[in-house]
Amino acid sequence: MKITVNRKKDFILIISVLLLAVALLGIQKAYGNSGNTVTVTVNHKIYGTFSLDQDKTIQIKNEYGMNIVRIQNHEVWMEEADCPDGYCMEQGHISHSHQTLVCLPHKLVVEISNDSENETSEEIDIVSN
Repeated sequence: MKITVNRKKDFILIISVLLLAVALLGIQKAYGNSGNTVTVTVNHKIYGTFSLDQDKTIQIKNEYGMNIVRIQNHEVWMEEADCPDGYCMEQGHISHSHQTLVCLPHKLVVEISNDSENETSEEIDIVSN
């Protein structure tokens, strides 16, 4: 059985699929669901809630260890952690609703949401910028 391949049509199909994927990614990025609130929880308890609009450095020290969470330019990332694997620092920057950063050894979760609540400050050590 002989299969004939029309390279020109295959090339057009591949380029069309790639252009569609890039267009959809651009639309998602431009009109994606950006969050405005960062919630930090330690061992399933809310440690603090912060506005994504204000640049902050949040130092979290507890019996599990130490983490530094950075909020800057509407993005959040784990700047520093003393956990053994350091994986939480490799998770990169997040900026959209329902994105999370997790430090399992320290039982720490940082999540972005669209809540309209402003910053609370219970048991929080904020390092000024």
